[in-house]
Amino acid sequence: MSEYAKGLEGVIANESKLSKVEGLAGKLSYLGYSIDDLVENCTFEEVTYLLHNGKLPNAAELAVLENTLRNERELPEGILNYLKTAPKEALPMDIVRTGVSMLGLYDKRAGIGEPDQVANRLVSLSIIAKLPVIVAAFHRFRQGLELPAVRKDLSESAHFLYLISGEEPSEAAAKTLDIAYILHADHGMNASTFSARVTVATLSDMYSAITSAVGTLKGPLHGGANEGVINMLHEIGEPEDVDAYVEDCLVNKKKIMGIGHRVYRVLDPRAPHLQKMAIKLTEELGETKWIKMSERIAEIMRERKGLNANVDFYSATVYYSLDIPTDLFTPIFAISRAAGWTAQVLEQLDNNRLYRPLAKYEGPEQLLDFVPLTER
Repeated sequence: MSEYAKGLEGVIANESKLSKVEGLAGKLSYLGYSIDDLVENCTFEEVTYLLHNGKLPNAAELAVLENTLRNERELPEGILNYLKTAPKEALPMDIVRTGVSMLGLYDKRAGIGEPDQVANRLVSLSIIAKLPVIVAAFHRFRQGLELPAVRKDLSESAHFLYLISGEEPSEAAAKTLDIAYILHADHGMNASTFSARVTVATLSDMYSAITSAVGTLKGPLHGGANEGVINMLHEIGEPEDVDAYVEDCLVNKKKIMGIGHRVYRVLDPRAPHLQKMAIKLTEELGETKWIKMSERIAEIMRERKGLNANVDFYSATVYYSLDIPTDLFTPIFAISRAAGWTAQVLEQLDNNRLYRPLAKYEGPEQLLDFVPLTER
């Protein structure tokens, strides 16, 4: 047997052209384009096209993609009924998981067996378009509110903010969320992407693959970390209490959410963009307490442990400043990552091989004598 790698750390399981994560250098790129350039010059829709087609779109290609996404936003009546009757106290990520799975019941294009990649590309865009509506609909319904009429004249980020609030967002707010979407769109062979590829490698369907990914993202060691950051800041309470809180965590070996990363050994390249937005938003709102607390935590952890803030650390403050409820932070992660998940599934099916790793056996080496039930 080959050398055991717990958690598959360092194991190369497949080939991918989609995103390059350079942990030691602190760099991230999508199909050869630096995340810095994409954030500065592109929209989430352009990045979605890039991930799905291997190149940035021209104006006509982008218009077709935008039109397709906007025409795929309406949810089937059965799913709206489910969202209305679901327990109001349900975790939004559980709603997303079940909602994505239910979408497959209404889409005849999602077949199993030998893949129809033309159909799968259409299904992918349908999932990207509908996932935000699922999140927003549940959020509205649990408050006893109706879902605003789905519109076709807003970008993906602006449409989501409009749906959850009932009001058209400012251009700045929509741009801020758009940047967050771009930064979260794909990230190498992370846990949720791996689970999506494993699922579809059996020649299951796109909806099953994305449902697997959503379930994986839900965990606090993956997508749920951003919720933990805001909960931590609320627990600390005030800037003057940060040092004592961090010291207690260090002494008692408690995890500080949003600090450190499994891959990056230097600063997460996505963090500075969100840090800049968090500072700008909190200054505009006149509520700088949260970013001041965050910056102090990051400073202490850098000095004491040599660890840097990751993407979750600042995305939490950005979402909070946009007045997005804390339990929707991870669903927003899923909304943006759906672009990468579906692209990864398409790539997997283009050159598919079933995943079948080995396990290191730790049971009895010698066969045991069987004892009948009456003698045990």
